[in-house]
Amino acid sequence: MAAPVQRDEELELHVDSLAFGGNGVARLDGFVVFVRAGLPGDTVRARVTKVQRRHAEAITTEVLESGPQRVKAPCAHYPACGGCRFQDLAYDAQLAAKQAWVEDSLRRIAGIVDPPVEPIVAAEELFGYRNKMEYSFAPGPDGGPPILGLHRAGRWDEVLGIDECHLTTELGNRIRNTIREWAHEERLPAYDQANHKGYLRHLIIREGRNTGQALVQLVTHERERFDRERLIEVLVANPEVRSIQWTVNDTEAEVTNLPTQLLWGEEAIEEKFGDLRFRVRPNAFLQTNTRMAERLYELARAEAALTGKETVYDLYCGIGTIGLSLAGDALTVWGIEISEESVACAIENAELNSVGNAAFFAGNVGQVLRDLRERAGEPDVVVVDPPRAGLAGKALKRLGELAAPRVVYVSCNPTTLAGDTKRLVEEYGYRLVRTRPVDMFPHTPHVESVSLLERG
Repeated sequence: MAAPVQRDEELELHVDSLAFGGNGVARLDGFVVFVRAGLPGDTVRARVTKVQRRHAEAITTEVLESGPQRVKAPCAHYPACGGCRFQDLAYDAQLAAKQAWVEDSLRRIAGIVDPPVEPIVAAEELFGYRNKMEYSFAPGPDGGPPILGLHRAGRWDEVLGIDECHLTTELGNRIRNTIREWAHEERLPAYDQANHKGYLRHLIIREGRNTGQALVQLVTHERERFDRERLIEVLVANPEVRSIQWTVNDTEAEVTNLPTQLLWGEEAIEEKFGDLRFRVRPNAFLQTNTRMAERLYELARAEAALTGKETVYDLYCGIGTIGLSLAGDALTVWGIEISEESVACAIENAELNSVGNAAFFAGNVGQVLRDLRERAGEPDVVVVDPPRAGLAGKALKRLGELAAPRVVYVSCNPTTLAGDTKRLVEEYGYRLVRTRPVDMFPHTPHVESVSLLERG
């Protein structure tokens, strides 16, 4: 049967709910239409952008009648900016949607009829919570000064100039605007993704929210074309800046995770989680919401239920934040991470905190887990904090073969959590004891969670 709608057709739709990822769900005589910028309870006019056999996608062109959960967004750049999706959705409704996404994923993908999902942990800060922001440069209109900001919603090839971002701090906004004025003053052209010409590409700002320290990383194309002394001068006018780094990206790929050169200051800044201090370098992974990361680690520590006698594996360990937070209650902690820079940070952080019972190694989890087992012995607890894609096939197989009594799974993607849980339950004899969602990123469709799986 052909779809009842056509591309570019204008529809009047009533939005019932939110799908995972943030689009509204509407139905036209039973046919599902996913509506961008449509919120539950809204009646909208929407233009169809894509048609498939079982559903269509559309974008809201006008809100005809607002639903009861729609609120006024505080940001002047919303909804044009792609940094947020839900500033106009009441926060309790955001939490309810994220809770439902986790439950639905476990029910639909993992096949758990009544998933043991506990109430979501709400964010402590609704705005100004990010400790890392990545901005893009783009050519200004009619050859004018370069734009510095975030990508427009739904567009990878357009950058929206930002004056104030509500997800970062006053310091983060100040540093970004300082760099924008410096770029105008120096008359440096922005890199153009269309013709691959120009110079300025990205700006990354990392903050130690509990230390007040900031790291600034400038990404450019090709050789040095700026006056580094002037760049240092304008940045150190902000006393919080402790490290200024420069990265060259001479490829067409829009990436920033590249080697850096220290222009001024320290190689890394510090962040604190509880009583622990962590050195953070430009390319090292760190949860981008410091306060909620502390809550996340508390939940992981509670689920690990350590008594001081356990051997703990910390897989995808990053800079050692979770592993080092567990070390005081464990016999030994062994961490694996593919990023050599992150592992160097983890080793440095163990020394910084005088933790002598934790060791960290660089390698692919799926490839080196057997070697770790021979070296460290059988684990009593395994903590995994994989990327959004979840556990790669070999990594999951090796984890299952470990047969650890307890697995603590820290997830940033409910669907991959559910898929991995299904395999651990069906193929390796685990059961899901409970899952606790955590809202790390208000006003976005992202949701973290901490799950406990036990074997036997």
